[in-house]
Amino acid sequence: MSETVTQQIPREPEEKVAGPWREAWTGFRKSKAALFGAVIVLMFVLLAFAGPLIAPEGINEQDMSKRLMAPSAEHWFGTDDFGRDILSRVIHGARISLWVGFFSVIGSVIVGSLLGIIAGYYGRWVDTIISRLFDIMLAFPSILLAIAIVSVLGPSLQNALIAIAVINVPNFGRLIRSRVLSIKQDEYIMAAKGIGMKDTRILFSHILPNSMAPVIVQGTLAVATAILEAAALGFLGLGAQAPAPEWGKMLSDARNYLRDAPWTMIFPGLAIMLTVLGFNLMGDGLRDALDPKMKS
Repeated sequence: MSETVTQQIPREPEEKVAGPWREAWTGFRKSKAALFGAVIVLMFVLLAFAGPLIAPEGINEQDMSKRLMAPSAEHWFGTDDFGRDILSRVIHGARISLWVGFFSVIGSVIVGSLLGIIAGYYGRWVDTIISRLFDIMLAFPSILLAIAIVSVLGPSLQNALIAIAVINVPNFGRLIRSRVLSIKQDEYIMAAKGIGMKDTRILFSHILPNSMAPVIVQGTLAVATAILEAAALGFLGLGAQAPAPEWGKMLSDARNYLRDAPWTMIFPGLAIMLTVLGFNLMGDGLRDALDPKMKS
């Protein structure tokens, strides 16, 4: 009786396939500009949360004897026309600007995504009505439409947030609509329809998750735009009202002292510039990491 000897052939270790989000993170880390932007954004987020703890003075502590003092060891950013410490007001202003930027974009994403996914999935007259609504809103310059909305609602920071959210709805709506139009013809969507899956489940379990990558990129860039628009409304007196330390309002209050005390405008302007730059650099990095067409 012959014995058969079986030799086991050693298997090569299987290569782990990175998921799409891990691959995107790897691509994001390779971009020095994107990481630099993320560091800037993180710095301002930390300022927004820790503002009351690290600000040297209160935002409304007035001392007319120190009115329009130049930057010094006592007041690093100088003082304004009421003797208030500009550094403290810039730090507290980060909370206001980021609050308007984030929450206005969140509102735009929710409303725009809902309208865009309905228009793209159902098509026909529903798509026509929603698309024409987007076209009408995009026909107006965004800042003029925001001014009109705030003028109707009344000047305040909350109404400025609502106006900024409204004017950005078409951007996210059209983006989601175009993604839905391309995804809804895929085989797995047709298979889901074939087994009788409800439309709501198809929309929110399959189509929407696969449409989020461009929304994340657009949302990051939209936060920078929202911060600029909030500053513009504040500069015009339609956004945050005195004595709130909003950066655009600080620029508006300091414009009469540009020659005698330029620091009153320089530091709020630098805060706006750096924040917008950080979000734009981070958004460009996310676009390169999440868009397959940008990968070599």
